[in-house]
Amino acid sequence: MTHPTVKLSINNIILNTTQMKPLSLLNLCSLSLGFILCFPSVSLANPPRDLSELLMVTATTQTEILQQLEQADVIYLGETHNEVLDHQAQLKIIQELYHKNSKIAIGFEMFQCPYQTILDQYIAGNITEEQLIEQSEYNQRWGFPWEYYADILRFSQQYQLPILALNTPSEITRKVAREGLKSLTAEEQQYIPPLEEIKTDNANYRQMLQEIYQQHHHDGFGNSQAFENFFLAQVLWDETMAEKVAEFIAENPDYQVIVLVGEGHIVYDYGIPSRVERRLNSTGLTQYSVLFQSPDEDPIPLTENIADLIWKHEE
Repeated sequence: MTHPTVKLSINNIILNTTQMKPLSLLNLCSLSLGFILCFPSVSLANPPRDLSELLMVTATTQTEILQQLEQADVIYLGETHNEVLDHQAQLKIIQELYHKNSKIAIGFEMFQCPYQTILDQYIAGNITEEQLIEQSEYNQRWGFPWEYYADILRFSQQYQLPILALNTPSEITRKVAREGLKSLTAEEQQYIPPLEEIKTDNANYRQMLQEIYQQHHHDGFGNSQAFENFFLAQVLWDETMAEKVAEFIAENPDYQVIVLVGEGHIVYDYGIPSRVERRLNSTGLTQYSVLFQSPDEDPIPLTENIADLIWKHEE
């Protein structure tokens, strides 16, 4: 599989696709954040998205997409983190699906797993929204504007929808990006899946990340061990979120789970979806990945399964 060549500036990450299959729609935000974990002085700049040559299996109207999503066990809403329209669409999808099935849980990449009890307290009404922000360390650990997600959280509290803290603690991801998995202490490992469950055997995923990582060679970050640690950190991120989703489904099989996550974690099923399926080992599991498209972006050829559905924002 040929992936896009991505140009990254180490001082201010700028992503530009130059080959046939532009995946700037991924925003490659998760991938870029992976580099930030390796090189903390790097700042992230979200590039404009180009979906003009995105290859997809299906693309339907919003009404048709909602009808399909009603049948899913897990739905991944792959966002561009700084795209307001994506967040508005996420809220609309959650609201519409809730009216069809009130047993919905919402998973957030934006919250790290040690703070699950804080989310539970918020849903129960025991702490305020301001306390949720402070006690989950949202601004330090995520940093995109709170209002992007505020209405979704308020809706969840209003209707008592479980919300799931999915992400790996940033201290652990940074450490793995610097020193590898073997550097983690027993205490640190309690926040991640067992080491034998962190699978790095997806050759296509490795190739995609390596093509991006190689752009840093001229900056002196190209040695093989550095890439392996970067790749491990990215996979660890995916595996932790997949474990949290799978655990909830196993304990609550009558719930539908909606996951809010960066696009880079779900395309081609490389990141979270395949790892959830592996854990549940269930042929009856139905998962849909959704990407978003703005009105000014070109129509999408329906060819290759980068995701299951495209939600087109209305003008």
